[in-house]
Amino acid sequence: MEQVNLRRLDLNLLVALDALLAERSVTQAANRLGISQPSMSASLRRLRRHFDDELLRREGNRYQLTPLGVRLSSLVGDVLSGAERVFGSRATFDPLTSQREFTLNITDYGLAVAVRVLCARLAERAPSMRVRLHHITPEFAAAGVEGIRGVDGVLMPHGFLPGLPHLDLYSDRWVCVVSADNPRVGEELTMADLTTLPWVDSFGGPRGSTPVARQLQLLGVEPRVQVHTESFLGVPLLIAGTERIALLQERIARRIATGPGLRILDCPFDAVPLVEALWWHPVFDDDIEHVWMRELLAGAMCEDGQ
Repeated sequence: MEQVNLRRLDLNLLVALDALLAERSVTQAANRLGISQPSMSASLRRLRRHFDDELLRREGNRYQLTPLGVRLSSLVGDVLSGAERVFGSRATFDPLTSQREFTLNITDYGLAVAVRVLCARLAERAPSMRVRLHHITPEFAAAGVEGIRGVDGVLMPHGFLPGLPHLDLYSDRWVCVVSADNPRVGEELTMADLTTLPWVDSFGGPRGSTPVARQLQLLGVEPRVQVHTESFLGVPLLIAGTERIALLQERIARRIATGPGLRILDCPFDAVPLVEALWWHPVFDDDIEHVWMRELLAGAMCEDGQ
């Protein structure tokens, strides 16, 4: 790849490029940045000369991205986010006045166990800080390291993001959840039950699965999945009054699955424990506010116990 001389570039063009690719309209991109349409048109001309590509191509009454424009649209946001982190960094900061916003990718399990505690501590010690939450999908889980770009952190167990900086927060064990009136389940589940009973599956399938689900496959158990869901908190609703079974983390199972309609049973195999961790891009290793947030979260989870 040809090396680009950044000293010869107007890096403000990155802002214009981001707006143009997002809006697919010179007029709307200009309105987004609060500049005149001629100024935005001039920026587009310069970008087209630099990339030797139209970037935006008129098709009928609308503009569409060229193939290069599509590729750039997935890159420019990360570049701008990185620049914001660089120029937003400070040698010191005061948690009481900091207005930092942390963007975290989480499951609803992480929300129920760890993020609720983090938000409570931030409200006490850094009232002007904010947390923006994005839900982890199986596609994100399958993307691995590539999925962490552009966010401040990801709350996920070990087994998905190897090789990245992380902070272990707590361990949890897996339990089985069944309906209290399930006629096919006795005092305890058997390995045969895992094969014959219908399942509610969380984050399963080829795009992402939990380590314990992969462990079941190694044991020769192929669950007969009746319902797929991307929610752990919704599992009890899909179990009650049915013959279905599911694996659920004990910390939330004890909290939400203890009503009269459900039973929590030990797994009939030695399920690998879950170790939940906060993962982040190496760019944040020495970010003073990020370090402070990580320490706050780790301390909060120790105090919370559960």
